[in-house]
Amino acid sequence: MPLTIRNLHSWNVTPKEAVELQNRLRPQLRTEKPPNAIRIVAGADISYDKNSQTCYATVVVMDISTMEVLEERACARQCGFPYVPGLLTFREGPALLKAFEALDATPQAVIFDGQGIAHPRRMGIAAHMGLFLDIPTVGCAKTRLYGSGAEPPDRVGGRVPLVKDEEVLGAVLRTRKHVRPMYVSPGHRMDVEGAVALVLASGKGFRLPEPTRQAHLLSNRIRRESSDIAEKSGA
Repeated sequence: MPLTIRNLHSWNVTPKEAVELQNRLRPQLRTEKPPNAIRIVAGADISYDKNSQTCYATVVVMDISTMEVLEERACARQCGFPYVPGLLTFREGPALLKAFEALDATPQAVIFDGQGIAHPRRMGIAAHMGLFLDIPTVGCAKTRLYGSGAEPPDRVGGRVPLVKDEEVLGAVLRTRKHVRPMYVSPGHRMDVEGAVALVLASGKGFRLPEPTRQAHLLSNRIRRESSDIAEKSGA
């Protein structure tokens, strides 16, 4: 079945209103153990045109038991919100939701290139988008935004807790030996153990989980192709 997206709020807000929205939405997040047999996983990512305000949002759906790509969807859109740390969803969310709307079927879970609850207001992009999508979501970020954790063991699956004020927000997770770890935290309808397990199950020997890696490759390809077309047309 196609994905049903909830209409939670308008995106036409100021940064101050965005912070208020995050605080208002936070109580709706559910921390829970995800289903055991998650196979159909979407990865979501965005790339930006450095010469304009255009962003390219992509969603790639995979069967992680075979690593087969099942669907690819993309949306190019003008960013209507400034870059403000901690408010990334208000810049990228509208384009991502358009890409999700185009899916033919609903994935069982989504991994986002960004934070989940490892966020000052527990409302990173994976948590915020999870409320719109109402399916299990995970944040798998390349850099730390909030919380602290030691260096994990240098082996695939090596992990240490990502903690703030004694609250475990996620994990600092090694997804590949001899490379920097990822910062994994649950979004919505997910817990820390489930988030870590899903990221590891979605790996294919690279630092990034394969669904988000494929989404990253797709967004960059579409951005480059669009730039080439613009140059050839003299735009």
